[in-house]
Parts: sequence; structure tokens; C-alpha cells
Amino acid sequence: QVQLVESGGGLVQAGGSLRLSCAASGPTFSSYAVGWFRQAPGKEREFVAGITSSASITYYVDSVKGRFTISRDNAKNTVYLQMNSLKPEDTAVYYCAASVFPRNSANYYYSTRGYAYWGQGTQVTVSS
Repeated sequence: QVQLVESGGGLVQAGGSLRLSCAASGPTFSSYAVGWFRQAPGKEREFVAGITSSASITYYVDSVKGRFTISRDNAKNTVYLQMNSLKPEDTAVYYCAASVFPRNSANYYYSTRGYAYWGQGTQVTVSS
């Protein structure tokens, strides 16, 4: 059983930065792949970034490439999402999710269906 708690959201002006954290409980978190998703009002939850258990591979949706960076510190059971050059269209509730995937294939990371554990979300609002 893994419990995830997101933090770091808030209100920021366009062009600003935020760093989200996803803190996990459980001794085996280092074995889990982690994804960040976001959901804007009236829209489906969408994949933002993912990271393998060893942090050897990262995945990003095209709209955030070059602006967002996902990383993890397994000693602290925490995954981060550094968000730079924020845009109003980045406004959403951001969720982290974790699961164990049979292999490091991008298809597992991009879909919400594959994740066993979810956090409660943290609101990010970017003003223009």
C-alpha cells in the first residue's frame, strides 16, 4: 500500500515557476514508477510527466517539454515536478500517481488506467 501526498501548488503569474512535490509512504516506493497528471475544469485528466523507479527514463507530454522537469529522490520517498515558464493553460489540479509496471514502456505511463495509487491533488493557477 502506498499513500501519496502532493504539495507545492499555488497561484503564480505567467512566466513564473513552481515546484510540486509528491511525498510517498511505504518502504518500497523506490520500486514504483510515478506519473504526474493534471485536470483542468471540464477536461479529462491528462498525462504530464513520468519517471521510472530508478529515474533512468523520463517521459513528458509535448506541451511541457523544455519547461517541466520530473525528478525523484528515493531516499526521501519523494518525486518532484519543477515547472518553469508557466502559462495560463497550465492551470489545473495536479495529481501524482504510482504503480509498478511490467516494463518501461511509455504506453504504461501515459494512461491513467495503469496507476494503482493516486494522491489528492494540488491546485496550480497561472494568471495572465
